[in-house]
Amino acid sequence: MTRQSSGIAGAKRIVVKVGSSSLTTLDDGLDVAAVESLVEVLAERREAGVEVVLVSSGAIAAGLAPLGLTTRPRDLATQQAAASVGQGRLIHRYTEAFAAHGLTVGQVLLTVDDVVRRAHYRNAQRTLYRLLEVGAVPVVNENDTVATDEIRFGDNDRLAALVAHLVHAEALLLLSDVDALYDADPRLPGSTRIAEVREPSELEGVKLGGVGSRGVGSGGMVTKVEAARIATEAGIPVVLAATSDAAAALAGADVGTCFHATGRRRATRLLWLAHATNARGRLWLDAGAVTAVLTGRASLLPAGVTGVEGEFEAGDPVDLVGPDGVVVARGLVAYDALEVPQLLGRSTLELADELGEGYDRELVHRDDLVLVEQRF
Repeated sequence: MTRQSSGIAGAKRIVVKVGSSSLTTLDDGLDVAAVESLVEVLAERREAGVEVVLVSSGAIAAGLAPLGLTTRPRDLATQQAAASVGQGRLIHRYTEAFAAHGLTVGQVLLTVDDVVRRAHYRNAQRTLYRLLEVGAVPVVNENDTVATDEIRFGDNDRLAALVAHLVHAEALLLLSDVDALYDADPRLPGSTRIAEVREPSELEGVKLGGVGSRGVGSGGMVTKVEAARIATEAGIPVVLAATSDAAAALAGADVGTCFHATGRRRATRLLWLAHATNARGRLWLDAGAVTAVLTGRASLLPAGVTGVEGEFEAGDPVDLVGPDGVVVARGLVAYDALEVPQLLGRSTLELADELGEGYDRELVHRDDLVLVEQRF
């Protein structure tokens, strides 16, 4: 049985994400057989003329055994050390496995800062496009060795959804050790596979589980559904399936869960701003400013801001919050946190007269602002 409505079988450019638990073992680090099996499936798609971008977890998990660690570390410094050891091992295995099929691998390591700031994100996009143009297979991962808590994607499911949008992919395949989304814990009797999700409202009341089965990854069903929401809102259908079902899923078979596209493409950098960043602070808006931002698509001026929270620098992401405490938008602020209090409630003309021409600009320009959308 096929499920052509997912669009994945006919897609000419696909992003495939695979999780740590599908590629590694706690005892031996990387599972070489699992890597080779996945690469064989992806190589077949490449031979069929499909462009493939692989978003692969596994760097931290691959570094555990060489460092004598038996569980994923909780502190950031040890995670970075494990990633430093494991990333080389991971990309080496991919390089050898793809080379056996005559394919070249290009490693792309990203942090949030690389792709949110206006001057940087086009570089990442250009590199990925060029790798595809020359016939290479981009292997993308978060740069865990340098990413801090403040500039982390947090999980590769979300990263995969954002990369799918960045490269204009026609479909996203999320591979895991869980074979589908279920209406309850799949380990419990009576739970039923959810074959298709056409609207976010269909998931109301569905209990989503925690982390994966073996504890070596950072994601879980919650992050996969969130990734599906990001991609489908941007017009990209998503299939969630077991890694063992990768070939069947790519062929459009009725396996896993298909999340149908619900929206259209939007500006790439703004999608990353909305979903890849963690706000460094908050700007509290009066009712008039909320209306201007939501309905007028206006820039945020100091006159409409009543309060400020957090420690941030100019260019950092901040949440814009209404009088009721609801976050309505996120944007890149034009001032440091210490500068903002003297600006609150004042017109740009007044500020320019008193403080100089450099203070006659917006707090958040409309080109650096994205509205916050309702989630699954």
